[in-house]
Amino acid sequence: EIHFILLFSRQGKLRLQKWYTTLPDKEKKKIVREIVQIVLARHQKTSSFVDWKDLKLVYKRYASLYFCCAIEDQDNELLTLEVVHRYVELLDRYFGNVCELDIIFNFEKAYFILDEFIIGGEVQDTSKRIWELLPFLLLSSLCIDGKASTSANNSRATGI
Repeated sequence: EIHFILLFSRQGKLRLQKWYTTLPDKEKKKIVREIVQIVLARHQKTSSFVDWKDLKLVYKRYASLYFCCAIEDQDNELLTLEVVHRYVELLDRYFGNVCELDIIFNFEKAYFILDEFIIGGEVQDTSKRIWELLPFLLLSSLCIDGKASTSANNSRATGI
């Protein structure tokens, strides 16, 4: 089970965070600060696995972004690396070679893709079938967003 996923830059700027366990915001900020420091301080040639408290951190750097997951101690680290890689592949498929700016300016799409792939800390679909559905899922989210904003504008215009 994944407890949380963090995406952060080489400079330590948090770009995306998804928590699957309930914690106070103050505790989350402390955890993020600590994990970013731990991962950034590690040499590139060292293992991508870190024992941290009662969890295990699994991370991988893609270009200027680190993708980091916290998993149970008994969970499979290599499987988690594969999950991270699959998420990056999904982002690449949507954005066309995803970069940090894509995440910054389209964070809602990055969250949407993540939420379709992982729910409650559990991977929902390990096959590449989601690749075929991705354009339709994102298109339907745009339609829903478009209808929501249109109806909100209509409500303001009519005074409802």
